[in-house]
Amino acid sequence: MNNSTNNDNLIAQSETQMRKGMLTYCVLLLLKDGKVYTSEIIRALHEAELIVVEGTLYPLLNRLARDNLLAYEWQESEQGPPRKYYWLTDEGHELQKELKANYHKLHSSIKALEKGANT
Repeated sequence: MNNSTNNDNLIAQSETQMRKGMLTYCVLLLLKDGKVYTSEIIRALHEAELIVVEGTLYPLLNRLARDNLLAYEWQESEQGPPRKYYWLTDEGHELQKELKANYHKLHSSIKALEKGANT
């Protein structure tokens, strides 16, 4: 493998890890204002260019619900089978706020490093 291929692989792996690390926070952000249908979560993540396949999202939603961070209910649909809607529990709201603070702290740290690296 040449250096360019190694760099491309490292970039792709780093991007994947960063997206994985932010996915929980992004899902909590999407649910912070109320009930959201799963396909709406997927659509919003796609629109934000945080491409997620259902096979990634459903296990995350199930884990968050098991951890009492999300609640859900089934609602009848006029256009097919019942739909599962998710929303944040009180614990989920607290986690979302904590992750937001952590994200902003990390973002500030990175900005400071970038600024220092450019001087």
